[in-house]
Amino acid sequence: MKKILSVLFLINLGISVNAQMQAPKLSPIATVEQRVGLTDIKIEYSRPSKSNRTVFSEVVPFNEIWRTGANENTKITISDPIIFGKDTLKTGTYAIFTKPTASNWEIIFYSDITNWGTPDEWDETKVVLKVSSPVVVLNDVVETFTIGIDNITTKTANLNFSWDKTRASVPFDVPTDLKMAASIEKVMAGPTASDYHASADFYFKEKKDLKKALEWSTKACELKGDDAFWMLRLKSQIQAELGDYKGAIETAKKSLVAAEKAKYQAYIDMNNASIEEWSKKKK
Repeated sequence: MKKILSVLFLINLGISVNAQMQAPKLSPIATVEQRVGLTDIKIEYSRPSKSNRTVFSEVVPFNEIWRTGANENTKITISDPIIFGKDTLKTGTYAIFTKPTASNWEIIFYSDITNWGTPDEWDETKVVLKVSSPVVVLNDVVETFTIGIDNITTKTANLNFSWDKTRASVPFDVPTDLKMAASIEKVMAGPTASDYHASADFYFKEKKDLKKALEWSTKACELKGDDAFWMLRLKSQIQAELGDYKGAIETAKKSLVAAEKAKYQAYIDMNNASIEEWSKKKK
């Protein structure tokens, strides 16, 4: 029995060791994260190396769809729509496939990102966008396949694919102007109800200027309305802390009604308890 247990232990130990073993990949995984203007772009791909091979026309055949890297799909994730010439790629995550020729590359953004390499069955309905780029012949060899985002301005950049002595590059625009306009409009319109509420909550908890906290809390409640039971609850607490129990009870009753409407039991209980407590102090 002891021998059997010893054998099982050694087998389990071997499995555990093997499970932890990691070997380097010939085409290691890389991640490119770049902000262009106010737009975040993330690219995940695997990087094969030239290794004394003829890359284009042999390793990567011409006029055939290529996975654009190695192993699983190369993926791009964008936080905002980006524009290639007259075509817009919507916010989201896409697989990137390419079809290289000797003089031109076709870059294909594909909605299905779950493939290992190229799909077994290419589905043209999943092609979201195609853009093309002329081939640039490089003076120096790029040993390891590289995807980069270069020539960055506040509104534009280039998506580059480089390997061996070949580079394909597609310029794109990002909606910096639209995002800035929206941001400016929001800021110039003043703080939101949540901004006022957060500021009031901080002052209340830190026992700072409670009159200022009440001013901010009142503003938050005015902006959010009588359904904001959590904001009304804070306002009632500040009023009570300032000794205005009558006002605190009135506000707590509004919070109670809203909490009952929302079926938020914790705030129902807190308001009922406070109303009872403050009613005794008001007398």
